[in-house]
Amino acid sequence: MTTKKSIVALLLLMSFETLLYAQTSDTNYRAPVIETIKKIEAIFNIKVVDDRDLLKDKELDYAHWRIEQGNLEVSLANVLVPFGLTYFKQPDGSYQIRKFEHHKVSTDKAATKLSFLSHLYADKNSWEARKADLKACMISSLGLSKAPARPNSKPILTKQRIYKGYSIENIGLEILPGVYTTGSIYKPYPLKEKAAVIIMPNGHFGDGRYRESEQIRSAMLAKMGAIVVNFDLFAWGESQLQFPAETHRHSIASTVQVLSGMRLLDYVLTLKYADKNRVGVTGGSGGGSHTMFLAALDDRVTVSVPVVMVSSHFSGGCPCESGRGIHLCGNGTNNAEIAAMAAPKPQLIISDDKDWTLAVPELELPFIQRTYGFYDKKALLANAHFAEEGHDYGASKRKAMYPFMAKYLGLDLDKVKNAKGEIDESTCTVEPYDKLFVFGNKGEKLPANALKNIDRLYELFGEENHKKDEVKN
Repeated sequence: MTTKKSIVALLLLMSFETLLYAQTSDTNYRAPVIETIKKIEAIFNIKVVDDRDLLKDKELDYAHWRIEQGNLEVSLANVLVPFGLTYFKQPDGSYQIRKFEHHKVSTDKAATKLSFLSHLYADKNSWEARKADLKACMISSLGLSKAPARPNSKPILTKQRIYKGYSIENIGLEILPGVYTTGSIYKPYPLKEKAAVIIMPNGHFGDGRYRESEQIRSAMLAKMGAIVVNFDLFAWGESQLQFPAETHRHSIASTVQVLSGMRLLDYVLTLKYADKNRVGVTGGSGGGSHTMFLAALDDRVTVSVPVVMVSSHFSGGCPCESGRGIHLCGNGTNNAEIAAMAAPKPQLIISDDKDWTLAVPELELPFIQRTYGFYDKKALLANAHFAEEGHDYGASKRKAMYPFMAKYLGLDLDKVKNAKGEIDESTCTVEPYDKLFVFGNKGEKLPANALKNIDRLYELFGEENHKKDEVKN
């Protein structure tokens, strides 16, 4: 039976055939890409959406010859790739045209990739071999194996401020010759017994570690009995005294941020009451990426809580997350597999419906659970998903994290509960930003040897800065 849709498709094909008669080898069968896409739509009975006008005015040699009957995805790729374009399959079955981005793919492609990865290992031994390869490659890609030793200089610490149940002091730690990582150390007060350690890499949320929610999260964990180190991103916060904001988008930022977490941990574990057997890490967004990286690369981490960043189809749009090619390791990996590298240690994945973690319960979680299953430790992997929320590390997400950290790091959750037995953040003091500075309100206390040249930073790792057109000091 002939339907209206099939008649339209037939008419479209007839018009395409008419167009073909005008094409010859004399013109290399050149045709507008839009016309080729229309033909693909008719042949495969699909809808292609170019709501960003990415196909406008584009023409392609041998355009229609690039269509492979019976293979929609290859046909679309053949036509789009020459222009640096790709497609994302949408939930309604349509195909949206987008610019190619190395850190982002569609969820259907991510699902295919996860299926492929799952066939690379079927048991604990084969997974451990894969994990070892990934870890070695990530260390090499980040340049960690080439990092100079941490200088013997003493950490720069500010005077301790004491609040109800915790204290704060700011730290400037020379992690590389002339390169200082800045942050704040929150401790239980009074501190009279062994305490867990929690490293807190920051994300790209406005104002970094100085923002209210960051201070509250750090203070709450300290009140519960942990020594917490919250540190600035590279070329963010006080780090900008050395490297301007523009340099945050250099790939070396990823290296410095991973190294900052590791070397801050080196220092904190030398403290009298630090318990080296209880080490946690948590952060949101870009800090979620670096939570996964530290858990995967540093064997001292025993508990991890990556927030709004475990995604198989998005690996971070900033070079501080995806700029060093670590997702090319193992002939291709993604954040879901990197998160799985934490197995069999306790891990809470926090996700929501309004960013790239929307599919975690159905897509990434089962994949990671399979890896935990190799160790018979599926119970140590958890997911807190917030269907009505977006990209943040807000109060509800924090209140999902606190009990998990308490359970697996031996913290006292009762110390942050009110008379009704509810987790209560209102007893935390939010300091003005300048109290969190280690080098003074105007950077006047920055050490004289502080490195201020991005080229020299690359040279410390035996590399060359290939973004020399960026602003330099």
